[in-house]
Amino acid sequence: MESNALRLLIVAADPLVRAGLAALLTDQSDFIIVGQIDDISQLWSGIDVYSPDVILCDLGWDPSLVLEHLSDLQDNELPMVLLLPNEAVVADAWATGARGLLPRDAHLGKLQAALIAATEGLITLDPEFTLSLLPAQAPLNRIVEALTPRELEVLQHLSQGLSNKAIARRLDISEHTVKFHVNAIMSKLGAQSRTEAVVRATQLGLILL
Repeated sequence: MESNALRLLIVAADPLVRAGLAALLTDQSDFIIVGQIDDISQLWSGIDVYSPDVILCDLGWDPSLVLEHLSDLQDNELPMVLLLPNEAVVADAWATGARGLLPRDAHLGKLQAALIAATEGLITLDPEFTLSLLPAQAPLNRIVEALTPRELEVLQHLSQGLSNKAIARRLDISEHTVKFHVNAIMSKLGAQSRTEAVVRATQLGLILL
């Protein structure tokens, strides 16, 4: 097992799902499965016991209870990838601060990529879920004014969840200039928020999450 493998904690109430995820990921050199939890209420204590680098959590077919507990973890910066049963819970799942949202039947490649991306501060949103985060009145087929190279750079950093101050440091420009670029990006994409800008840009192929 690789010494730099990521410590993975699996959370799933269904024993078959838990076993399936473990079997799928246990032979991957990128991960060490340090623990499995069947009760979402034990997640906090599980984090203390297992000290994971990243969490993979299955919402199950009745996700309300899981989401309720996950909302208490919003201030915890530990990266988490959620497996969703359907599009109906996308908005609530996104609100938990999770770094990845995938369908429950996501294949191994997607799971690996999302878990690794989460630990690197990136967001992974399955394409089938992006529309659920956009206002119903926001058309995706409108002509988008071309973004400048600098705006594309800022947009990529936005997709990593960075603040204006952090982006300014990365690009060695002023925070005021970053704010100007963010406003221009939102205007060109017809977005009302930074999150919506990232979602729309993903749909349009401007960034890859």
